Amino acid sequence: MVMNERVRALNDAPVREGAKYVLYWAQMNRRAEANHALLRAAEWANLLGLPLLVHEGLTCTYAHANDRMHTFILEGVPEQARRFASLGAGYCFYLRRTSRDPDDVLYRLAAKAALVVTDDYPVFVAAKHNASAPAKVDVLCEAVESSCVVPMSAFTKREYAACTIRPKIHRLWQRYLAALPEVKLARRWTGPPPEFHTEVTAANIASLAASCEIGHSVAPSISYTGGRLAAESTLRHFLNNNLRRYARERNEPAAHATSDSSPYLHFGQISALEIALAARRHAAEHSLAAGEFLEELIVRRELAFNYSRFASPPDTFAHLPDWNRRTLELHDGDPRPSVYAYDEFAQALTHDPLWNACQHELLLRGKIHGYYRMYWGKKIIEWSRSHQDALETMVRLHDIHALDGRDPNTYTNILWCFGLHDRPWRERPVFGKVRYMSYDGMKRKTGVDAYLREITHLRQTGQDPFRLKAEV
Repeated sequence: MVMNERVRALNDAPVREGAKYVLYWAQMNRRAEANHALLRAAEWANLLGLPLLVHEGLTCTYAHANDRMHTFILEGVPEQARRFASLGAGYCFYLRRTSRDPDDVLYRLAAKAALVVTDDYPVFVAAKHNASAPAKVDVLCEAVESSCVVPMSAFTKREYAACTIRPKIHRLWQRYLAALPEVKLARRWTGPPPEFHTEVTAANIASLAASCEIGHSVAPSISYTGGRLAAESTLRHFLNNNLRRYARERNEPAAHATSDSSPYLHFGQISALEIALAARRHAAEHSLAAGEFLEELIVRRELAFNYSRFASPPDTFAHLPDWNRRTLELHDGDPRPSVYAYDEFAQALTHDPLWNACQHELLLRGKIHGYYRMYWGKKIIEWSRSHQDALETMVRLHDIHALDGRDPNTYTNILWCFGLHDRPWRERPVFGKVRYMSYDGMKRKTGVDAYLREITHLRQTGQDPFRLKAEV
């Protein structure tokens, strides 16, 4: 049974009598496994003696909609359809290609549903939908949190650093760090898909994306394939090759010792719970230490969700600590050593070869290694006309290019560059008391030359030998 602390009623409407199904609206957790929201919907379906219908949508109207994001989501749909069918659930994937296409499919499906269950998520479109859609639905609408190991509701206030949330998570996580039961449906879906369903196959993904009224200048990632199969393959590779060296080499980009799971976590194609359980089990079986990985996956990630839950909107300086805001205001007008416009940043046209390589990694792979992303952000601060310009540049570049963008981690990682979840440092121009990072420091701590060679290879060949794309 799904724990009550994960469930939030979004309206006070009743459960409809004489309905045809229970509707699960999968906005952020696009998976059939380890999904509390799906499990909650299945519990309702079994209680009411109804089949379960899963609805997943992809619209052309989200900000900066482009081929990269569309393709990554579409690549997951064929396997989603297979897995939901094997559970006995119906599945309706609706691709809204143009702004002239219907935008009310959710409401049409909800009109025949006993109730609607959806994902509780603190940012991006899910947060907006959950604030507006339930009032337009005449049945009970519940949001269920399935993104974090320890549910967001376990924390009743904002935590200001990892050191404050860590002991609280450690006291709680054994309660939640357990595998979910399999979804079992008493009544199978036997009818055809709803009329709005878009059939997606590996062969038609490119043509479907091309038919959409979206930006076509941002190509799909050369490194990451979307979907559950790719997420599972990525996790297996990490456990078999990288977990044993994660603590030692995770901050060395050219070592490729990280999990590469952030795109799959963001799009809900795998859960943090599954990854944590698999890492802990693998570590126990092979006498490895998984502590530092679980710190990043659970403590640091859930600190970001805590921030985004209590700091809305999350991409603003208004939620920085007082010392942050004061020091940034004091130094906002400081002369910059160089100043670049947005287009120069976007095209990687700075004087710094390491920064340019980081930006090219974002352009090609759709993700920057976490340690170098810190450097990438710090230099945007140093080379922008104002701190506000720097923030807007970082958010926009992530929104357009990053497969792990528009995520709680995105906003906290960006604002960390401005001092969020950090401490004051020695005062200097532009940054004030916010931590500074330098090219020389990166050369001392990491293999910059190896990374530059790697990104040059990506640019010249369009191939990524360091990460083979999974087959859809």
